[in-house]
Amino acid sequence: MTNNNEKMSREEAGRKGGEATAKNHDKEFFQEIGQKGGEATSENHDKEFYQEIGQKGGEARANQREGSDDGKMSREEAGRKGGEKSRR
Repeated sequence: MTNNNEKMSREEAGRKGGEATAKNHDKEFFQEIGQKGGEATSENHDKEFYQEIGQKGGEARANQREGSDDGKMSREEAGRKGGEKSRR
């Protein structure tokens, strides 16, 4: 937290602004601005953009699973195990 002699960090200002916005607006507000943002993005980007971000997201998710030992099996592992059982 800051005192009167220090400037507020960008992180702190953003957090405070986000908290204030969340208090002053409801779910519908956020749905509406999300929709507008999605429409603007689709107008400004092509198919390759979405393919690239999808690829990056998939890779990040796969890397998360590899390093995770949360006791959950991946969909790939579940499918393989299910296939093994059905062959018996």
